[in-house]
Amino acid sequence: MDAKTQATVDRWLERCDDPDLRHELDELVAGDEEQLSDAFYRSLSFGTAGLRGVLGVGTNRMNRYVVAQATQGLATYLNAHYDKPSVAIARDSRNHGEEFQTVAAEVLAANGVKVYVYPRIEPVPLLSFTVRHLHASAGIALTASHNPAKYNGYKAYDENGCQIANDAADEISAAIGATDIFDGVRSMPFDEAVDKGLVVWTGDDVIDAYLDAVQLQSQPGCDNPDFKVVYTPLNGTGMECVSKILKRIDVTNVTVVPEQAEPNGDFPTCPYPNPEIREALELGLRLCDKVHPDLMLATDPDADRMGTAIPHEGSYQLLTGNEMGILLIDWLCQMKRAAGEDLTRKVCVSTIVSSDAPDALSAEYGFEMRRVLTGFKYIGGQIDLLKDAGEEDRFLLGYEESYGYLVGTHVRDKDAVVASMLACQMASWYAARGLDLVEAMEAIYQRIGYYANGVVNSFFEGESGSERMAQIMSGLRANPPAEIGGYAVEGVTDYAEEVEMPCVGGLQKDGVQHLPSSNVLEYRLAEGNKVIVRPSGTEPKVKAYIFSKAKTREETEAIQAKLGAAAKELLS
Repeated sequence: MDAKTQATVDRWLERCDDPDLRHELDELVAGDEEQLSDAFYRSLSFGTAGLRGVLGVGTNRMNRYVVAQATQGLATYLNAHYDKPSVAIARDSRNHGEEFQTVAAEVLAANGVKVYVYPRIEPVPLLSFTVRHLHASAGIALTASHNPAKYNGYKAYDENGCQIANDAADEISAAIGATDIFDGVRSMPFDEAVDKGLVVWTGDDVIDAYLDAVQLQSQPGCDNPDFKVVYTPLNGTGMECVSKILKRIDVTNVTVVPEQAEPNGDFPTCPYPNPEIREALELGLRLCDKVHPDLMLATDPDADRMGTAIPHEGSYQLLTGNEMGILLIDWLCQMKRAAGEDLTRKVCVSTIVSSDAPDALSAEYGFEMRRVLTGFKYIGGQIDLLKDAGEEDRFLLGYEESYGYLVGTHVRDKDAVVASMLACQMASWYAARGLDLVEAMEAIYQRIGYYANGVVNSFFEGESGSERMAQIMSGLRANPPAEIGGYAVEGVTDYAEEVEMPCVGGLQKDGVQHLPSSNVLEYRLAEGNKVIVRPSGTEPKVKAYIFSKAKTREETEAIQAKLGAAAKELLS
């Protein structure tokens, strides 16, 4: 352990007065030096995704001291930019969420910032809505999204309900860095803050207003009271809002997976509460075999991601995040065109690591397709640009390949509540025409070609892992591959440089936009295939996104296999 890390450990030994954290610290000191070093060798970085880390003692962990320091930095930023700042806070079902919410509220109140706090767990999209609805200066969501149970996190939102990005994130990060974790934080007891009116409980009327806004995106003529759903909130926050919105559209035959119905930060039924992964849905799929629903829905712990399983030919087939995004775009275009709307005015937004298939749909329907960096904050930023131009109504849909969707402009984050509502309506609409969603997706593939996407993950834990991730990216820049999986590299884009935002179709009347710098490398390959490499912003891994396209499913899957094997070599 280096001298700087040892000095940090020594200071925590002197100052840490939380009994549980102190006990853990003493065990680390008496135990494995590598684990101790990993807990203290750096501070959790506050970036455009806020904070996210493993729960525990140390500057590189999520604990009450790190949360207090981050909140002090946020308060410093808000007081520098607002006369009477206010913050809305929500938490999901993760362990220590209520503790962290209380700590954040106490720090904000001591800094003269008014705080709106939900008295129970609530979804991230509701927090985004609440910031906008209450005209708050910022928002905090205490969540680690779909990470394993050992994680928690801290997402910061701006006054538009969008995750804080770029210059604001840098300024907040600097304020956090200038705050001593023990002596630089102001705080007042929670009850005192409530008595002084600095902390206010957020009421159910805000939840009702959010559900009203979600219901406005309901598509007419798609209601089916006989539609049957199996739903799992994966022990997270989705139960309240998803159940209520389905009831509003007359989907009342809903069976909830009982083992995953109640909030539980240990996520005892699945080690990785991610609706992208079949293992997380196994209990729901077993229930489907008994209930035989028309659709299975799953939302992650903070209810911003939605996964689905479709009854098809005697079994249940999972749609990918890209497939659901493609289906929603295609279906909404059909619905809007039938209503007489001009699709050339519409704008869809996705990310550079999501499927290229929407570009083909853009050519077919005429809407504008914009591509932004990974992170829904960038999709939210495009909505804000449309709003500033007086054209908010142009926004049709935003989606990420990682199962995040938004229809409507009521929030600036992905929203599994509106996605769940629309997935039911879309499945019902196709069922009335004799198709399930797997068959509807197959019909789209037959029109535009078979697009496939995959992800290769290489994990690198700890201090040495962080260094190895940096080496991989620098090595790829210094020695770019000439071919990947037998396909020649025909073009390379390094997003660390200023890159023009990809945009096709539609009116394109907003002028050229440029993407912020990002640690991403894109390799365009022969025959329209592609590989994109980037370090994860929330987990210790480097990801390679694999894109393939061919005339048949078998051909594109074969390309996926070749590129996937080659990508593993790139990241080794």
